[in-house]
Amino acid sequence: MTPAELSRTVLRAVRRAVEEDALSAPVPERAAVERTRPGGTGDWASNVALQLAKQAGKAPREVAEAIRVRLVDTPGIAAVDVTGPGFLSITLAGEARDEVVRELLERGIAGDPRLVVPEPPADEVVRLGRDAAVWATLLPGPDLLAQHERNPLFRVRYAYSRTRALGRNASELGFSASYEMAIDAPELIGLLGGYAVEVDAAVRLGAPERLARHLVAVADAFFRFHDTHRVLPLGDEKPSAAHRSRLAVAEAAGTVLAGGLSQLGVSAPDHL
Repeated sequence: MTPAELSRTVLRAVRRAVEEDALSAPVPERAAVERTRPGGTGDWASNVALQLAKQAGKAPREVAEAIRVRLVDTPGIAAVDVTGPGFLSITLAGEARDEVVRELLERGIAGDPRLVVPEPPADEVVRLGRDAAVWATLLPGPDLLAQHERNPLFRVRYAYSRTRALGRNASELGFSASYEMAIDAPELIGLLGGYAVEVDAAVRLGAPERLARHLVAVADAFFRFHDTHRVLPLGDEKPSAAHRSRLAVAEAAGTVLAGGLSQLGVSAPDHL
């Protein structure tokens, strides 16, 4: 289930609550969802109940509960909890997470509107080069020229180049990416699913730095995935469904990283 599909699903639950007289409030045009923040529960969160509470004349948690009971049995959703002052915390079923990988492999990233990124000062372009100068307008920091993990731009671009190297190595071994079995990588897959939400928020709020931070999180999660999930077979080992599926996750990560860098006007080199 993609974030856009989940948003429409939450909106349908709101509409049902209104139609069944559990809520008395106008149905909004959209129901925002975002990745659960650190320390939260579930995969996604929505604040739609807090937005409707005043118009409904009810406490936010009461509004959230009216929506929750109409959302919890939806295919692709494993659990819905009401947390904090009235957030809906949504946990996706495993197959719904898996759909994110298949969608990215089959369709790539939709033609999102290009973000408006501040033009870097000319002296910074001369000093850093255009890519690093553009990045510095979004996430200023030291070491933007260093080929080192302290440099977040380097981490993002290196993660992308690593996904490309895995694809080349797999091709030499005679196999390609195919998501044939579920891979236990909820952090990375969740962040990949959140890409479209972050682009939408970055465009709507005029905050391209939000997408830059998301790409750093994707890169860091990819490295953790790479360290714990062996993508390529070793020695005489034959490529298996597990290898093809892990490669699919890696290539989906590469798709998001390349797409995000392009949105920001920064190049994504295959070799680094």
